[in-house]
Amino acid sequence: MVPATTTAGVGSWTSPITSELITSSSIRLGSPALQPSQASAAAALFWLEGRPAEAGRVSVVRSATDGSVTNITPAPDSGFNVRTTVHEYGGGEYLVTEEFVVFVNFKDQRLYKQTLSMLETPPVALTPEGQGLRFADMCWDKSKQRLVCVCETHTEGVPVQNTIVAVDISGGDVVALASGHDFFSSPKLSADGSRLSYLSWDFPQMPWDGTELWVAAVREDGTLKDGTLWPLTRHMWTAVVCWCSLAGSTTQSCQQPQWDPSGPGLYFISDATDWWNLYHWSGTPGQAPTKVFTKAADFGFPMWTFGLSSYFVFKSGEILALYSDPARAGTSLGVLAPDSNKAYALTRLETGFSSMSSLRVAESSSGGFTVAAAAATPMTSSAIVRLTAASVQDLIKQHGNSCWEVVKSSSSLDTPLDPGYISVPEAVEFPTTDGKTAFMNYYPPQNKDFVYPEGVKPPLLVKIHGGPTGSAAVLLNLTVEYWTSRGWAIADVNYGGSTGYGREYRNRLLGNWGVVDVDDCANAAAHLARQGLVDPAKLCIDGGSAGGYTTLACLAFRDTFAAGASFYGVADMELLAKDTHKFESRYLDMLVGPYPEAKELYVKRSPIHYPQNFKSPIIFFQGDEDKVVPPAQATDMHAAIKAAGVPTALVMFQGISTGRPN
Repeated sequence: MVPATTTAGVGSWTSPITSELITSSSIRLGSPALQPSQASAAAALFWLEGRPAEAGRVSVVRSATDGSVTNITPAPDSGFNVRTTVHEYGGGEYLVTEEFVVFVNFKDQRLYKQTLSMLETPPVALTPEGQGLRFADMCWDKSKQRLVCVCETHTEGVPVQNTIVAVDISGGDVVALASGHDFFSSPKLSADGSRLSYLSWDFPQMPWDGTELWVAAVREDGTLKDGTLWPLTRHMWTAVVCWCSLAGSTTQSCQQPQWDPSGPGLYFISDATDWWNLYHWSGTPGQAPTKVFTKAADFGFPMWTFGLSSYFVFKSGEILALYSDPARAGTSLGVLAPDSNKAYALTRLETGFSSMSSLRVAESSSGGFTVAAAAATPMTSSAIVRLTAASVQDLIKQHGNSCWEVVKSSSSLDTPLDPGYISVPEAVEFPTTDGKTAFMNYYPPQNKDFVYPEGVKPPLLVKIHGGPTGSAAVLLNLTVEYWTSRGWAIADVNYGGSTGYGREYRNRLLGNWGVVDVDDCANAAAHLARQGLVDPAKLCIDGGSAGGYTTLACLAFRDTFAAGASFYGVADMELLAKDTHKFESRYLDMLVGPYPEAKELYVKRSPIHYPQNFKSPIIFFQGDEDKVVPPAQATDMHAAIKAAGVPTALVMFQGISTGRPN
């Protein structure tokens, strides 16, 4: 017998998805890593676990091949917290080798070594204390017993310096290998240790605007060979002699270099032809890189954090890759397989997951392998998942959702949520300004116990992702389902400038932040109202960080929305340009214009200068230790709106930085 539903308007729908459930039932999971076993396809799996019960502390956890789970990071009273603050956003904070784990400790940003066979022994500090050094994005140079990684040096009164360094695993000596650029990432050593590849970029570019991919020969003493730093045109591929720029420019973004496991070549991702597609360089001087496969899809993702991993090249030549296809919401996993002429074909794997990231593969000498990733569906929380296969063909045959082992779920609920309370998104392309189209994920109201009275439309909450160079993830998000299970519709907007739709779409925001995003969010709400899906008088908006700026700008410069919420949002573009960390200190040069030359534009687009324009209530949520969006952004905006007589509130969270607890 089907239970009866209750007819009721918004505000009367009750839901099992409560605020208490949201805050108490989840942990943060990410950054899986595999410890390969040459003897079998199975591999020990490591990941990072952020625990609210331990004040957000992050630990390294291991699931052994026998299924046993061990905390690698010592107990909370040890003071260890695995997190790097390079670029403030971090990533790449730990490395697993056959014998030990190396990690960055949040409190002092030093590197520590934890021997896996001696977990009862405290980790040993590798790098010196009190020198302002921060580390990230490590790779292991086994032949020279050292780490190669990114180093960021903070010295009072001196601009922050970024370099590629080597760290001796025994003595902790730190030696610079590459410098001279504003930023570095992704150091990767060839299998024999004879060559090093890495990425660099310079102000005002962000890594999705333009990077250069470098290749250098490594001497026996570990230094990089001196040689001609070729004066290469930034718009041409080039050859490699001993140290040169292989690819990339100020208008081309390369990422994720990975050495060919079966030869001297190098794979990487580039958006040279609009989409982040895969390329291969043979390793032969004078030969240009070639595109592996052409598809109107992004195989890369914006490098907000270190340690991105969206593809793996097997020794047999096939490539396992994640990609964002505009034709479907979320992330897909596929196999690129070459034919006898080395022409690749893509087979999409029906994994059942709508969101996958941090793809890792450990291949054994026998040909078997283990795949690991962070994954989720619209119905299930994010989890660390694992799959073991005997061959690539075996993977293609057994790739269904039931074949993946959920090693750790971010949800601690004893029983899964009833799907009758979960809204599944629909990918929607909608018309926007200047005859263009933009994209959103639309979540209709969903509660098995309630329906609206006939003719009544739901209120809409437009959600704005951060970045602004980013995208809306498709996974079970209880902060979304909280609203949809109470009768609200949600529009998660991928406005112009979002990733996953190619470089041309991403570039719509260049010089137009505060224009294109505002237009697209207002047009998304108007489109749903025109379709009769939502009540045009009950349109609301919220967003965090850059999404908080778009929220404030929509309320200041449009009359579309009836209320809003800003989570550590930007109110004053000038203040952000003058008071933020190095990584984003020139971001607005690209999004708005050079400062102070474009000062008039900064003032024109900053909601802080237009409190009199606000007519709708707005609430602010802010962390008092936020280094990315300083607290003054919220306090000043709140005070100005309050003085203008508009209903407003401010909630300040103690000990919170960049939207999360320390």
